[in-house]
Amino acid sequence: MKRRGVTVWFTGLSGAGKTTISKAVAEELRSQGYLVELLDGDLVRQNLTKGLGFSKEDRDENIRRIGFVAHLLTRNGVIVLVSAISPYREIRQEVKAKIGDFIEVFVNAPLEICEKRDVKGLYKKARSGEIKHFTGIDDPYEIPTNPEVECHTDIETEAESIAKVWQKLKASGYLD
Repeated sequence: MKRRGVTVWFTGLSGAGKTTISKAVAEELRSQGYLVELLDGDLVRQNLTKGLGFSKEDRDENIRRIGFVAHLLTRNGVIVLVSAISPYREIRQEVKAKIGDFIEVFVNAPLEICEKRDVKGLYKKARSGEIKHFTGIDDPYEIPTNPEVECHTDIETEAESIAKVWQKLKASGYLD
């Protein structure tokens, strides 16, 4: 039996918990025999979108390319988990429209919490001017207007966030 593919798109500020939640969901899906692919924004930038900068145009192109790969996998029955800041609402909507089978997950954490979690020191570099066009500091993050799932990682446990995503996948008919 061929399963329906879906793209689960985790969006939010750097340090909000996108990668943590998506990796945990991927692990659980794999343990239950689902075909899963994880497209992490940092890894994609090192490989698929190397050479793109952080202008609005380059960020949009980055998301388009991730969306293209996600679409190919989704239409072939794979559950694709995308973990990418994807700061602009319009490009997220464009990708969602192209893919069709799509669940937007807003990983919501206040900026001050994300800065406290900043293991790479990116916020500190952005605040000192070392990094320009950093989302949440000197570049905007457009909050999703109607995400299918919202995880508040500052007030809920990782397990609660994972359960929200899992329930949405199940309720939407993507899980047996």
